[in-house]
Amino acid sequence: MTARTEMKPSRAKGVAGSKSLFDRQILQAAIRGSFTKLDPRIQVKNPVMFVVYLGTMVTFVASIIHSSLFSWLVTVVLAFTVLFANFAEAMAEGRGKAQADTLRKTRTETEARKLLADGTTETRIRASDLQTGDLVVCEAGDVIPSDGEIVEGVASVDESAITGESAPVIREAGGDRSSVTGGTMVLSDRIVVKITATPGNSFLDRMISLVEGADRKKTPNEIALSILLVALTVIFVPVVVSLEYFAHFAHTGVAIVTLVALLVCLIPTTIGALLSAIGIAGMDRMVQKNVLAMSGRAVEAAGDVSTLLLDKTGTITFGNRMASRFVSVGGTTADELARAARLSSLADETPEGRSIVVLAKNEYGIRDTDSGTDFEFVPFSATTRMSGVNFKGSQIRKGAAEAIKRWVIEQGGDVPTEVDEITRDIANAGSTPLVVAQDQRVLGVIELKDVVKPGIKERFAELRKMGIRTVMITGDNPLTAAAIASEAGVDDYLAEATPERKLELIKEEQEGGKLVAMTGDGTNDAPALAQADVGVAMNSGTVAAKEAGNMVDLDSSPTKLIEIVEVGKQLLITRGALTTFSIANDLAKYFAIIPALFIAAYPQLKILNIMHLHSPITAILSAVIFNAIIIIILIPLALKGVKFRPAAASEIIRRNVFIYGVGGVIIPFIGIKIIDIILTVTRLY
Repeated sequence: MTARTEMKPSRAKGVAGSKSLFDRQILQAAIRGSFTKLDPRIQVKNPVMFVVYLGTMVTFVASIIHSSLFSWLVTVVLAFTVLFANFAEAMAEGRGKAQADTLRKTRTETEARKLLADGTTETRIRASDLQTGDLVVCEAGDVIPSDGEIVEGVASVDESAITGESAPVIREAGGDRSSVTGGTMVLSDRIVVKITATPGNSFLDRMISLVEGADRKKTPNEIALSILLVALTVIFVPVVVSLEYFAHFAHTGVAIVTLVALLVCLIPTTIGALLSAIGIAGMDRMVQKNVLAMSGRAVEAAGDVSTLLLDKTGTITFGNRMASRFVSVGGTTADELARAARLSSLADETPEGRSIVVLAKNEYGIRDTDSGTDFEFVPFSATTRMSGVNFKGSQIRKGAAEAIKRWVIEQGGDVPTEVDEITRDIANAGSTPLVVAQDQRVLGVIELKDVVKPGIKERFAELRKMGIRTVMITGDNPLTAAAIASEAGVDDYLAEATPERKLELIKEEQEGGKLVAMTGDGTNDAPALAQADVGVAMNSGTVAAKEAGNMVDLDSSPTKLIEIVEVGKQLLITRGALTTFSIANDLAKYFAIIPALFIAAYPQLKILNIMHLHSPITAILSAVIFNAIIIIILIPLALKGVKFRPAAASEIIRRNVFIYGVGGVIIPFIGIKIIDIILTVTRLY
């Protein structure tokens, strides 16, 4: 089978695929995973749930020795608590594995046309047999067999199987757009690719391993939270054990099943059950944004970023200078200037030239289609620094101010003094002036403006609310940089930026205790990407840039950095919110179980039965059942994440404490009471 018949990219899906939150296949796999994860070697990795796991075994044995409906019900509920925790983790892993399966379909055994040492002879080998440094030929319809750099030719490449973007991209030898990814398809022309990936370590291989949630390493904050949860668990174990001796002195008995139920309700089982799922789901949400994070640490760091370094071109501005206005001089009318500027730009295929034609049409209604043998177009030259047209014995030119002034003087004309003032004002405003002249007369000036993207200023305002400082990076002169920075609403800018200066700026920010994020695509960006806490490399960039960063944006969209920060913050907020809820909801369980244990010996404890639960047995059962059910109810929230709204950290904390702290106290009281009523009405107890 040839490469072109094997490879069928799925457009507009990207690595995230189209799996819904509860896809049927994922659900089935997660249910199976809930049972396979009962292996003690897996359970011990989650200390909190391992205690519940051991408790279930204890109550199971106790139920056999002293069989009763109560003990068996507690055992079953505890078993489901463990299964629900396994299900939450398996669901998060399942979504990642489904995405990995989609990628595996992309990675097929294609044939590679390897060039032999003579540079002309080709031999066909399996793509998996390619070695680093091999040269392969790819033509229209061929799948690029592995990651590499184009060393010869230029081609249109379909990257939809990787990025989800249906529009083809141009890749060519030399420069920052020579990198190609294995699994993408050549649509036109012929290229020679030098393989840069080692066998089994291509970008596609790494993508598959990265989206496999099961192999995700815990982040430092997650480890710290896990230690806290273990500490709380360790504290409550002796507390519960001591209650047996307390009960003995109170001349009452406490069944081992009851003590286990109390322990499970006291320890933070809710967050213990969901913690792993929250982390895996965070990486999954990053993948849904078509961003591959090399580790969970990178995703978490994105949530803590306090400084964003953003390239001006393509991120803050569209990158193409566009004509924004005509300024006439020397008595020339605006219509005359617009008509001459349009004629000089009809054959100009640059974005600037096309924008001049569009502005003349939109602002002045000039739509005539003058053409014919009377036209002689003069292309732009780096020597003359101008272009134009010879038309019916007249010469029209547009270009740099100094070049046009010199040309007019050579024609025997004069340059109005106001030209210098106008060009200076335009330059000081961060725009580029183009002077237009006809024969011996200067007609006026065209202002070319690097247009700031709509809505970008509002995005920066949102980031500012979150306490994030934005810094624009540009190679422009300070005057131009200052003007664009002011219009875009960034907090600071770095003009005439060099790789060394970028690296220096990042180090300065980090020395001040700040976490820094930046994007880049060129080899010259590699040092800064490696130094940044969150370095996002463009997939269209060089291999050096992708190796240096800890994230790769498959869409190669510089503005993606803002979304990456939002995903990171959502991960941290979700973990904090559910931790708050978990600890808060334990309060209701205390009021349910503690009175139930000793109310017979100490009737005074009845005052603590504020929920007026029917009996000690229904109180314990209600608390344990609620403890299990709340895990399954919170799984969608753990997977989707708490809704993110840009705000200051203090405001986010207040909101989460109110919603998940207060809610974590109120909801269990309601839930436990409802379960108690159901147990009573059904006369189960």
